[in-house]
Amino acid sequence: ENDYDACRDWWPDNNSKKKQQQQATSSGAMDTPATTHVLTIDQCQILLDLYQKELLPKHPKSLAMQRIPLTLMLQIVWNNENDNKESSMKVNLSENLDQYMRKRLNKGVPSLAHDLSSLLLIKTKKSSNNEEKEESSRYERACDPVDVVRHSQYQQILQMLNEYLSNLEKHSQLTTTPTSADVAVIIDSQSKQQKEPPSTMFWTWFCRAGWYELAGQYSLALGDLDRCIDHTPTAVDVYELRARVSHKAGSLSQAVESIDKGRSLDLQDRYMNNQTTRYLLWNNDPATALERISLFLSAKEGAAIQTLYDMQCSWYELELAACLARQKQHSKALKQYAAVLSHFDDIHEDQFDFHSYCIRKVTLRAYADVLNWEDMLWNQAFYREAAEGTIRIYLHLHKNPPQQFIEPDYSGMTAAEKKRAKAIVRKQKKAAEKKKAAAAAVAAAAVAAASKKTDVNNIKNNNNNNHNAKKKLHPTEQDMDGEELLKKNALEECKKYSAILSKYAPSYLNTWLLQYDVSIHRGPNKSLMALQALFKARKLARGEQGEHPEVFSRTVDFCSRPILNDQPEVVKQVLQHQIPIILNHATSLSDYVNNQATKSSSSTTSLSMRIAIAQALAKYGDKTTQEAAKFLVQGGVEQVRGVTIEACRMALKTLMDWNVDDSLIREWKALAENQFPLLEEE
Repeated sequence: ENDYDACRDWWPDNNSKKKQQQQATSSGAMDTPATTHVLTIDQCQILLDLYQKELLPKHPKSLAMQRIPLTLMLQIVWNNENDNKESSMKVNLSENLDQYMRKRLNKGVPSLAHDLSSLLLIKTKKSSNNEEKEESSRYERACDPVDVVRHSQYQQILQMLNEYLSNLEKHSQLTTTPTSADVAVIIDSQSKQQKEPPSTMFWTWFCRAGWYELAGQYSLALGDLDRCIDHTPTAVDVYELRARVSHKAGSLSQAVESIDKGRSLDLQDRYMNNQTTRYLLWNNDPATALERISLFLSAKEGAAIQTLYDMQCSWYELELAACLARQKQHSKALKQYAAVLSHFDDIHEDQFDFHSYCIRKVTLRAYADVLNWEDMLWNQAFYREAAEGTIRIYLHLHKNPPQQFIEPDYSGMTAAEKKRAKAIVRKQKKAAEKKKAAAAAVAAAAVAAASKKTDVNNIKNNNNNNHNAKKKLHPTEQDMDGEELLKKNALEECKKYSAILSKYAPSYLNTWLLQYDVSIHRGPNKSLMALQALFKARKLARGEQGEHPEVFSRTVDFCSRPILNDQPEVVKQVLQHQIPIILNHATSLSDYVNNQATKSSSSTTSLSMRIAIAQALAKYGDKTTQEAAKFLVQGGVEQVRGVTIEACRMALKTLMDWNVDDSLIREWKALAENQFPLLEEE
C-alpha cells in the first residue's frame, strides 16, 4: 500500500475522476493506466514489485496479476534501450514470456493470440483541448498490419511459436532448453521436462494462426487453421477463427460456410448461432439469417420478427437494416432503423415508472445512476448507428428520389414506337399495382387475424358480446414494408436526427460529418452551419495520422462552392476569412490539393486518404485523370496503412469511372488479389 500511495503522487490525472473512468471504460481487459502510460524505469519498478510481491501472492489465480507485469517488463526493456546506458534495473522478459505462453498453450487457451497482442504497443501523443498544452505520451495497441509486422515483439513471439512447433514435431516438447527457476510471473516454475499432449500442437497452430491474422498474412493463417481442422475437426473455435480470417481475406461465402459448420457442431451454442446470423446478414442473405436466429426463439411460426422486436434485439435489427440498405431496399431498411429508434423512445418513457418506484423504495443510489444514464441515452452506440443509417438513407433518397411513372413524350415517336412505349408503361404500372395490392392483402390479413383474438376477461366483465375486443396491431405489422417512411420529408428527417446527434453525441466524428452533409443539402443559407460542422470534424480528426479522408473530401467540397452574391454581407465576410484557414493558408484550392498529394508520398498516409486525394487531383488539381490514376496505383498497398477490402473496391470503382487504361486497372486488381487472396467479385 505504501508503494501504491507513492505512485499516486506522479500518476497522470490523479484528481480527475471523470478522466479515469473514461480511460477505464475505453480500455481492454488487460489495458490499465499501468500498461498504457509511458513510465520511467523507477515507476515501472514500483508497480512491478507491487504486482509480483504483494498482489500475486494474495491472488495467485488472477490472470491480470500474471499478465500485466509482462507489459511493465516490456517498458523497462524499452527504457534501457533508449537510455543507451547500463541500468541497474534489468528483467528477463524472454523467460517470463516463454513461461507465460507455454503454460497457456499446454492448457489450451483460445484467446492467447489476442491476449499477447496487447504487447504490440506503439507510442502516441494526443493533443488536449488546450492547444498550448499537450497530454503526456501514451501507449496504444498496434492495429494496422503494417505497424504489427514492423513491431519487434511481433517478430519475437512469432519466432517463439515457430520454435515451439519445431520442438513439438521433433521431441513432443515445447522447449528443449530448461528455463530459469526464478521466474516471478508464473507460479509453477518446475524445470522438469515432460512430453506434451497432442492438443498442445493443435493450440500452438491455433495461436500462430491468430498471430498471422494480426499481421494481415491471411494465407499463412488459413494454412495453420486447415492443419488444426485435420488434427481436431470437432473444435468449434477453429471454425470461428477461420470464418473471421476468410472474411478479412475477401471471401464472405467461405466465411459463412465455416461459421455455419462450426455452429452445427454445437447446436446449443447461442453465441455461434448469433455469429452465424451476423455473417449471413453480411453476405446479404436475410432469409437464412432469420431461420438461424429463430432457432433460439420461443416464437410461433411466422412471429420471429415480432419476438425480436419485443426483445429489443437491436444488434439484429441494425445488421438487417444495413443488409437491406446494401440491397437498395431503402423502405425496409428505414423500417428496421425506426424499430431501433423506437426502443430508445420506450426506454426514455419507462424512466417515469422508475421515478415513482425509487421514491417509494428509497433506492437513491440506483435512482442517481439511472438519471445519469438517461442523460447519455441518445449517446448509446446502437442509437447512434440507427440515427446515422437513417440520415444516410434519407440523404440518398433526397439526391436520388424514387422514380415516378411519368408518361413519356410521344410527340417525336412513330406509331410503332408509341405503341411499344405505351405497352412498357402499362406493364410497369400493372406490376406496381400488383405489388401494392399484395402488400395491402398481407396487412389486411394481419389486421383480420388480430381482430379475431379477443380479450376474454373484458368480454366476461362487460356482459356484452356484440362487440369483440380488438387487439392492437403489433408495430412490426404496421407498414410492414416501410412505405410510409418514404413519404416523409427526407431533409426534415435528416435535420431532426442530425440535431439530436450533435447535441448528445458531439465527441464522435460521424456526427459532424453527417451534420455537414445535411447542412450542405439544405441550401446555401446553411453555409455557416456546414462550416461549423467542418471545424468540429477537423478538430476531432486532428489526433489521427495525417488528415482524415472524409474530412479532406468535405473540405475540398466546401471550398469548391462559390460564395453567392445574395448571401448576407456578414456571412460573406466570415466565409472569406475562414476558407483560407481551412486550406492551411494555401493560395488556392488547387495548391491545397497538390500540397496534400506531396505529403501523401509517405507510408503513413492511408489508402482511403490516397483515394480522396486522387479524386481531388482529377477534379480540382493540375493533373489529368490518367495522372491521378497513376498516383493512386503506383503507391501500392503492401506498405500502406488502412488497406481494407472496401478501400480497394472504392479505388477500383474510381479507376473504372475514369475510363483509364486497362493496364492500370489490371495492375490494381493484381495488387488487391495479392493482399486479399480470397477476394471475391462484389
